[in-house]
Amino acid sequence: MLSLLALVACGESTPEAHAAAQPREDSSAIEALLQEPTSPPARVQASNDLDASRSTAIVTAADRVAPAVVSVNVTRRQVRAGRSMFDWFFMPRGYEREVQGLGSGFIVSSQGLVITNQHVTAGATEIVVTTRDGVDYPARLLGEDPYTDIAVLQIEADGDLPTVPVGRSTGLLIGEWVVAIGNPFGYLLGNTEPSVTAGVVSAVGRNLIPSGEDQTVYVGMIQTDAAINPGNSGGPLINALGDVVGVNSSIFSRSGESVGIGFAIPIERALRVAAELERYGSVRRSWIGLSVAGSDRMREWKRTGGLTVTEVAPNGPADEAGLEPGDVILSAFGRSIRTFLDWEAVKLDVSPGDTLDLQVQRGDRQRRVLAIVNALPTTLAERISVLGDMELITVSPAIRQERGIQSEAGALIFDIGGSTQRSTGLREGDIIIQINRTAVTGAEQVQEIFRQVQGLGAIRVYVERGGGIGWTEFYVR
Repeated sequence: MLSLLALVACGESTPEAHAAAQPREDSSAIEALLQEPTSPPARVQASNDLDASRSTAIVTAADRVAPAVVSVNVTRRQVRAGRSMFDWFFMPRGYEREVQGLGSGFIVSSQGLVITNQHVTAGATEIVVTTRDGVDYPARLLGEDPYTDIAVLQIEADGDLPTVPVGRSTGLLIGEWVVAIGNPFGYLLGNTEPSVTAGVVSAVGRNLIPSGEDQTVYVGMIQTDAAINPGNSGGPLINALGDVVGVNSSIFSRSGESVGIGFAIPIERALRVAAELERYGSVRRSWIGLSVAGSDRMREWKRTGGLTVTEVAPNGPADEAGLEPGDVILSAFGRSIRTFLDWEAVKLDVSPGDTLDLQVQRGDRQRRVLAIVNALPTTLAERISVLGDMELITVSPAIRQERGIQSEAGALIFDIGGSTQRSTGLREGDIIIQINRTAVTGAEQVQEIFRQVQGLGAIRVYVERGGGIGWTEFYVR
C-alpha cells in the first residue's frame, strides 16, 4: 500500500493534473485565515481578556522559577555481567561500559551552585549541567549525601546565573496547588525548556519505610500528585507563589512511571544538607545520645503516640538534658512523634550545635526538655590504622549507644579497604572483641597484637556483627 501511494504521488503529471494544480480564484478565502484577524473591537477585547485570564497563578509561578531549572547529564561506568554464551566465554567476569544518566536540578546561587538528587549523581565520572537557554557547563561535584538523597554541584559561568526563589515547606496546606518542574526527557525532545506538571499537596510529613539495601531515608516528605517522572528527579517543587518548597525525589510506582504518588524532600532539609556539603564535602550527623523503643511496639505507638526512651548514653546530650530511660518523647519542635521514622526525621533536620526542643512525659507529668545536639561520637573519636588501610576506633559507652553495640568493649572497624576485607574476612562495622585468647579492650591493643604476630601463624579474630558473634582466621603479613 505504501509503495502504491508513492507511485501515484510521484507519477508523471497529466494535463488534467497540471490544470488542477493552478491557483483557484477562491483560494484566497483560506489564505485570508492566515492574515491578521479583522474581528470587531468588542471581540478583540474579549479575546484580550481571555488571554489575561489564561495567565493563572500556576503560569506565573512556573515562569518565575523555570529560568533557574537545569538538566543534569551524567556519565558513569557500569559493570555488566555477560548475558550470552559469547559474553560468558570471552568476558566471564563481566565488563564495563559507559552509560548515560539524566536528572534535573535548580540553581540556588548566582555563582553557580546547583542542588539535585544524590541518586542522579551517584557513580558519575562526568557531569554536565545544561541551562534553559541550552548552554552546557561542566559541573564539579562538591558533595553528595545518599542518606538524604541530596547532591550539590558547582558550575562556572561568565556572569551571574538566575536563581530560584526559596520558600518554606512548614506552612504547606493539604490540597494547595504545587508545581513540579524538571527535564524528564532531556535532549530527547530536542530542546532544554523544562516541563511543568501541576497537582496538589496530597500529604505532608510522609515516611517511607526503607526497603532492600537502599540507604536513603525518606522521612518527613511532601507527597504530591503532580507527576514526577524519571528525569524529573532533583527538580524543584514550587507553590502557587513560585517559591521552591521541595526537591522532587521519588515516586511510588510498580511500573516506574508516575501514578500520581510522588514525594519531595522539604526545602529546609535540602538547604541544610547542601550547606554542609558545600562547606565540608560531607554531612555532619547529629547525635542525641538516646535510644527509643523498637519496631516491635509499632502498634502501641500508633494508638498512644510517643516513643519510650530505652537507653541514655552517659554524659551524652540526652543525659545532660536530664532524660532518663522510661521517659516518653511526645513531640519535637512542636511536631508529634508517633513512630520511629518520625524520630529519624527529627534527627535528619538538626545539626551538631543545634538545640533540640522536646516535650517529654515522665509518669503523669509533662515537661519541656532542651538538649544540645552533638556530632556522632565516631566522627570525633581517634582512629588507629592497622594493616595499612583499616581504621579502628575504641568502643566507648557513647559509641556503643550510637552503633547499638552489644559488647561492653572492643574495637570498631570504622573503615576498611577492599583488598584487606577480602584477605581477612572482616567488614566495616565489625567490632573486634577477641584475638586468639586475648580479650580486646581498645583499638591500640589490636594494633599492638597485630604487630606482635606479624609474619607468624594464622590468628583467629572474634567479632560482633549484626548483634551476633563470629570469627575469621587470617595471616598478618
